Amino acid sequence: MTAPTPGTSGWPPPALDPAGPFAGPLNVLAWVLFAMAAAVLVIVLVALGVALFGPRRWRARLGGERLIWIGGLAFPVVVLSALLIYGLGLTSRLTEEPAAGEMRVRVTGEMWWWRVAYLDAHGREALQDANELHIPVGRPVVLELDSADVIHSFWVPRLSGKVDMIPGRRNLMRIQADAPGVYGGQCAEYCGGPHALMGFVVVAHEPAAFEVWRARQAAPAPAAATSHPGAAVFDRAGCGACHTVAGTAFNGLAGPDLSHVGSRRTLGAGILPNNQGTLAGWIADSQSIKPGNRMPAYPVLTGQELRDVSAWLESLE
Repeated sequence: MTAPTPGTSGWPPPALDPAGPFAGPLNVLAWVLFAMAAAVLVIVLVALGVALFGPRRWRARLGGERLIWIGGLAFPVVVLSALLIYGLGLTSRLTEEPAAGEMRVRVTGEMWWWRVAYLDAHGREALQDANELHIPVGRPVVLELDSADVIHSFWVPRLSGKVDMIPGRRNLMRIQADAPGVYGGQCAEYCGGPHALMGFVVVAHEPAAFEVWRARQAAPAPAAATSHPGAAVFDRAGCGACHTVAGTAFNGLAGPDLSHVGSRRTLGAGILPNNQGTLAGWIADSQSIKPGNRMPAYPVLTGQELRDVSAWLESLE
């Protein structure tokens, strides 16, 4: 069962309520397909009624070879070919190569969370984040989608379509939000284990607010923060072997970057609201919250140690 994503307007995210220009064409295509499916259903039901209850002459014509060739071969080929061409034309902009000056973000699907890297003009990773994507309103953003392990699928219904993330291959898609807000997403390809608990959040800011957010993300952890008792607990427990905190000696790459974890809206890839209590619970026993995830439980930590480390992480904004 899919868990709700905190901070969004509902779950599951509405698939037929576009909030940007790249989701709009998909909404139109969906309604065209619904209409075609309804029309085909009506035709089949009428044909069935004629075959069962119609006059003998009508039934004879319905079973004739000519109608079978038309209805069974020519009609599907023509209709499906037209729909394919129409759909490709309608969605062609979604996967075009990046143009000069377009904002680019690399999103990597992992078991069972999302690694996010904001790229500079040369395609190098400039900022790291996890399970949350921030974008400016009214501006297209090119996503480079790949996978570190198995096939995942990135889907934020209100902003764009669903694109698979395949190991060894990088796929492109565009998203854009027309208004500020928080938009829920989900892995849409079964990837084992807690797949249903692999959520995602896209936060759309006004352009000025986005620049403020980006400047804050570029700043390392303040020196005062590293002297916090929670930082010592983090160190003793070996958390720095898997997690990075910018500006400190913690530089692990196996798990999400925690440099600004306190500013995120969710924990556990979109399944919990982010606050000191949920941080402590996640650290103590994440397996009881999201069974099968790759973070071990830490039952050896005392209550005070859990309060210290969760308070420190909450301060990393």
